[in-house]
Amino acid sequence: QVQLVESGGGSVQAGGSLSLSCSASEPSGYYPRYNCMGWFRQTPGMGREAVSYIHASKKSPYYADSAKGRFTISRDNAKNTVTLQMSSLKPDDTGLYVCAAGSSTGGNCWPSLFSSWGQGIQVTVTV
Repeated sequence: QVQLVESGGGSVQAGGSLSLSCSASEPSGYYPRYNCMGWFRQTPGMGREAVSYIHASKKSPYYADSAKGRFTISRDNAKNTVTLQMSSLKPDDTGLYVCAAGSSTGGNCWPSLFSSWGQGIQVTVTV
């Protein structure tokens, strides 16, 4: 099973920016075995929700409504990494951000196919 290691995160004031990176330890050539990678957010009140995810084809990445226009996801297939650039952060963005990976037989990803999870990294946005 792939091992996912997150970095970045931390505490920032509202309006600031943070970048999260995730590295998968099971590189598999040009077309990754885990062709879906992304980020989920865990909070006590909301549980785990998808923030953004992207297919290895890099076409049509998904963003939660709350992330649209503020977050940008990208991935490097050669390095098996995925990055979430977050800007204009709000206190509601606070949570444990968990990197995830999964396999899709088609060209799309969806939340239920993610089967491997990182430990998570805390993001705190203060007023």
